[in-house]
Amino acid sequence: MTTPTLDAAAASAALDTRPKLEHRTSPLTKILFFGVLAIGLLFTVYSLVNDMSGTGTVVTTWAPFLLLGVALLIALGFEFVNGFHDTANAVATVIYTHSLPPDVAVVWSGCFNFLGVLLSSGAVAFGVITLLPVELILQVGSSAGFAMVFALLIAAIVWNLGTWWLGLPASSSHTLIGSIIGVGIANALMNGRDGTSGVEWAQVIKVGYSLLLSPVIGFVCAALLLLALRMLVKNRSLYKAPEGKAPPPWWIRGLLILTCTGVSFAHGSNDGQKGMGLIMLILVGTLPMAYALNRAMPQEQTVQFAAVAEVTQQALLKSTTQPAPADSRQVLSEFMRSKEATPELIPALAQLTGAIGNEVKNYGTLAQVPAAAVANVRNDMYLTSEAIRLIEKNKLASFDADTQAKLQAFKGKIDEATRFIPFWVKVAIAIALGLGTMVGWKRIVVTVGEKIGKSHLTYAQGASAETVAMLTIGAADMYGLPVSTTHVLSSGVAGTMMANGSGLQMSTVRNLLMAWVLTLPAAILLSGSLYWLFVQLS
Repeated sequence: MTTPTLDAAAASAALDTRPKLEHRTSPLTKILFFGVLAIGLLFTVYSLVNDMSGTGTVVTTWAPFLLLGVALLIALGFEFVNGFHDTANAVATVIYTHSLPPDVAVVWSGCFNFLGVLLSSGAVAFGVITLLPVELILQVGSSAGFAMVFALLIAAIVWNLGTWWLGLPASSSHTLIGSIIGVGIANALMNGRDGTSGVEWAQVIKVGYSLLLSPVIGFVCAALLLLALRMLVKNRSLYKAPEGKAPPPWWIRGLLILTCTGVSFAHGSNDGQKGMGLIMLILVGTLPMAYALNRAMPQEQTVQFAAVAEVTQQALLKSTTQPAPADSRQVLSEFMRSKEATPELIPALAQLTGAIGNEVKNYGTLAQVPAAAVANVRNDMYLTSEAIRLIEKNKLASFDADTQAKLQAFKGKIDEATRFIPFWVKVAIAIALGLGTMVGWKRIVVTVGEKIGKSHLTYAQGASAETVAMLTIGAADMYGLPVSTTHVLSSGVAGTMMANGSGLQMSTVRNLLMAWVLTLPAAILLSGSLYWLFVQLS
């Protein structure tokens, strides 16, 4: 008769330490939420109108703006869903150690997600875009280009919502990469080519390594950090589950809040850039006259651009005896599809390099490029930059050190002219991600806080998992690699549970592994099918 009493007492104690996740949202919070949302939308519309008026373009049809509006809403919707799907991982540890009340933790995390987006570099944004098929990027304003954008975004949103509904911490990064691969494979098959030719596999493998290794790093490093803490810090309160709902000692509480802040900031910086890259792709396709080229580039930099193009063309011509082909763009486009160098490759690259330099020199500044010519100039620049990248990466040509340096300098100038992110895009993404953090976070928080390990999360476990997640995501951001906050944090929690001898709830672990394994093929199949459907309807 004693056991039931003990079991009841244990259950009562567990309930007593469980944070109160259910609370009514106050009217003031709702007003602030929708107020910030309205300000973000108005600022986005104002910025678009202002940028368009600056080009002096006369609007003759509203069709591109309607498509742009739908595409932007879907892209911002993806980041909103990403917010409440991923960022719950950042707040789970501070909530379950009672370091911060749930509502305060969520708002705090949202603010630092916002700052992370605003202060991000943009390297991850354009790293994601390079996964897309080159032919679709070059014709992103066409019906096939819009079908690509809509298919990959809708597929990513659907899978994220599905896994969120089940309370599974699946990876938004994994989902987006799978959606991009699905569109590339479908596009290649629909054009009568081998499906493997529709994707930049070298970049996919690079990204795949980061997505594959980051959870392993999270698991191992969090476990090792916890063991190191046990050896170096002998304070017993650090390794005990919270007693009741009292907050931890001030120094532990400060450490946990600091790591939560770091993970939130790193998540905003890394994940926010994926949305930025997709929005820039949409803007280049719908409003190339305003966003295809960096119109803010100063005149002196434009002069340098033309000079670098000229010396690069001369260096390339000296390295080949082949005559220039009749259609340099076609040669480079075919090279981007096949990844195979032909004798015409270098003279074609030299010819297009010279043509780009002459165009920029004749116009004086990028802001003076006529609206009708902007898309072609930008496509020539993108094609040349990607060709240089592939030639250098795969060592498809033998250049002397001087020619290599000039090629890299010219590629850098092209990237300055084409790879830029307007401030309003960062603000829009930051608001979407930050507000998303404050909605629907409970399902994933409960999974991370209660269902990974068999015992309550201790202070040391929370700090170890968050510290490793913060450093891992920050390092990936520096190298322009997309990683999954979800995978790194949840695997870090699992690692600390193993190191602590707490044990794992294998049903949850199996579900996490299943979501990890199924996300990529599900996203590929879903986005590829949607792309085929949208192309048929267009």
